[in-house]
Amino acid sequence: MTELPPNAPNPENTSNELAQELLRKLRQKQGNWVEWGQAIASLQKSGYNPQDIFEATGFEPVQQNQVIVGSQVYNSLEKAGASAATLAHYATRGSDVLYELRLLTHEERAAAGELTFTHKVDADEAREVAKAIKDFSRFRILPEGFSSHPGDAVAYQAWKLARQYSDLQERSRLIAKGLRFAHSETARKQIEQLLVDFTVVSKRPAPIPPFFRFDTEDELPRIVPVVGELPLKAQELKAVPLVEEVEPFRLVKFAGEQAWVALPGWQVLLAAEDPVTILAMSDRFPKQNQTESGPVLVVVDRSQREWNDFSYFAVDHDGELDFQWFETEPEFPILGKVIILVRPRKILDENVTKDSWQIDE
Repeated sequence: MTELPPNAPNPENTSNELAQELLRKLRQKQGNWVEWGQAIASLQKSGYNPQDIFEATGFEPVQQNQVIVGSQVYNSLEKAGASAATLAHYATRGSDVLYELRLLTHEERAAAGELTFTHKVDADEAREVAKAIKDFSRFRILPEGFSSHPGDAVAYQAWKLARQYSDLQERSRLIAKGLRFAHSETARKQIEQLLVDFTVVSKRPAPIPPFFRFDTEDELPRIVPVVGELPLKAQELKAVPLVEEVEPFRLVKFAGEQAWVALPGWQVLLAAEDPVTILAMSDRFPKQNQTESGPVLVVVDRSQREWNDFSYFAVDHDGELDFQWFETEPEFPILGKVIILVRPRKILDENVTKDSWQIDE
C-alpha cells in the first residue's frame, strides 16, 4: 500500500467529511432544492442508500428521487439556455413539475420548461404536457397547421381529443386548452374551426395489452452460465463469475463473451447459490435403466463444497475437470456439487410437432 506524504489529507477521511457536510446541509435545508438533489445524488454515488439518507436528513426516498431527477432536468434547462426568468422560477420551486419532464430529450426539456413556466402549470398538467410533446415528436410529417413548437404539440393533443367528444362541456374545455397553448396562428385556426364544426371523430380503442403472469416457479426460468463442454480445465470452472439476479424477473447483467442457458425454476435450482452448467455426455455417470449415452447439461452449485456420500461432485483431476462420487471423504478440494443432470427433450418427429392438429389427434 502506498504511504501518504506527511500532512497529506487521507482521501477516505476527506470523502467522509464531505458526506457529513452534505448530510448536515440537507438536514438543515440549506440551499435550494436543486442543490439538495445534487447533494443526495452525490451521497448515493458514495454508497449511501435512500433509507440511510432519510434517517439522517428527513428526506423521504420518494422525495429524494424527485429532487434528484428534477435537478437533472433543471441542469438541462441551464445547458440549453433557458431564460433567466424560467431558471429563477424553478430554482426555488417546481421540482415536481420538472420531474414530469424527465422522459423528454434535453432540448425538449428546455422548451417544455419554458412552456410550463409561461403557463404556470402544476405537476399533473406537466405530465400531460410531457406526454403530448413526446407523442408529437414521433410524427415524421407534422399534422397540418401545427408547428414543431411544444405549445403546438399540446394544442394538437387537445384538438385531437376535442374531436372525439360529442359532450359540449368536455369539448369546450379541450378547445379552451388548445387555444391556451397554441403557439402558431395556423394551429389556433385549426382549433377555432372546432367551434363551428361539430363532427365527432370516433376514437379507436387501444388494443388490449398482451399481459401474461408467471403462475408457478417452474414457469420463471433461471439463467445459468455455461462453462463449456468437456474436456475442460478445472480453472475454467473457477473462472466463471458469480451471477447475481435482479428481481422480480431474475434479470441477469453481464459483460463480455459468455454462453447462457435457461432452465426451469425447479426448486433445487432455485435453492442453489452459485450454479453453473457444463456440457458433457451421460456416460460419465452410471447408466440408469440401460439408456443410451447422450448429451447432458451438468448443473454444478459451486457454493456446495462439503462432501457427503450420496452426491456427485466436480473435482480437479490433475488440472482437468471431472465428476466423481466418493464413498469416503476425499483428501483433495471439491469444486462444487452436481445438483441436476438435464437431458434434452425427447422429440419423436420434429416435423410432426410443427402441426398441432397432428398432435391433438
